[in-house]
Formats: sequence, C-alpha cells, structure tokens
Amino acid sequence: MELNRRDFLKLSGIGTGAAVAFSLLPYTAAFAAPREFPLKRKVKETSTVCCYCSVGCGAIVTAYEDGIIKIEGDPDHPINEGALCPKGQAMAQIHQVNGEPNQYRLTKPLYRAPNAEDWEEKSWDWMIETIARRVKNTRDNNWNNSANRTDAIASLGGGELDNEECYLLTKMNRALGVVYLEHCARI
Repeated sequence: MELNRRDFLKLSGIGTGAAVAFSLLPYTAAFAAPREFPLKRKVKETSTVCCYCSVGCGAIVTAYEDGIIKIEGDPDHPINEGALCPKGQAMAQIHQVNGEPNQYRLTKPLYRAPNAEDWEEKSWDWMIETIARRVKNTRDNNWNNSANRTDAIASLGGGELDNEECYLLTKMNRALGVVYLEHCARI
C-alpha cells in the first residue's frame, strides 16, 4: 500500500483527532488512575540533622508511631543536597523502639578466647576489667621512657562514633601514651 502525501495527512489528522477525543471522554480517566490503598497506620516524615561528624547533613526520617521505616538525605538541605554517607544512612540502627534496643544491635559483650571458634557472652564488669588489665600490662611492658609513649598499642576509631566520643577516645589514648591513632574522621 502506497500513501501519497494527501492520504498521509488525512490519516494523521484522523489519528490525532481520535487521540484527543479519547482523552476527553470521562471514562478514560479510570484506566489511567492509580489504585488507592488506604494506609492502616499513620506515616510521618520529619526533618533532622545527622548526629555523627558535625558537618550537619540534613536527613528526612520516615516513621510509624513505633519505629523508623527509612532515613534518606534531604534534597533541600544546603550542605548535603540529598546525599548521606554510610554513617548517616545507618542512623536507623541506633534507634530504639518503645524503649527497647534495636533487635540487630548487640547489647551484651561477646568474648572469643584465643583460638576458639565460638563467642561467649560475658558480663560488662568482666569485660571492662579484662580490657583494662591487658591495656595496662601491654603499656607497662612496652613503655618508652625517653619519649613517654608506647608503640605497642594502636587505636582504631569506628565509624559509628560521634564527635564527643571521638574526642574522649583521643584524650584517653593520649593520656595512655598511645601515638598511633586512626579514625575515619581523622581527629
């Protein structure tokens, strides 16, 4: 079938007219309308500021009454413009629901003896005394009197620490004579 120019314009006009007429009909809106699902629980969005590195990135927290659904960067915030680092994206993990800790967050210390395969749950008192004793023994056995420091201990800060915790960790390590300090925030 060959179309000449006149037939092509006729068919184009008919097709355009049919599309416009179809879009004006009232029943066509029902085909394109999204289905509405009523929410069984109220969802609330709140703007907040990330608590970790004092940059002040903005975040939007979406939550039910009893827990966080998600945390995302605030696209209208002038500092991060919608982006969040891994620490900011993990803010939901520190949240408590109805006073109960997050089910995935450890709340009791675990200890694995040298060459052991399994972790065992220990008390906080035992864990603190064991760590303090080992730090003191290592420091005393490797103390450099001429430099007033020890090279046998290093400190690696974690990404979940906020500014205040990093400050206290640094002060404690300096008081112990530790010179090898490392942290993702480079304090």
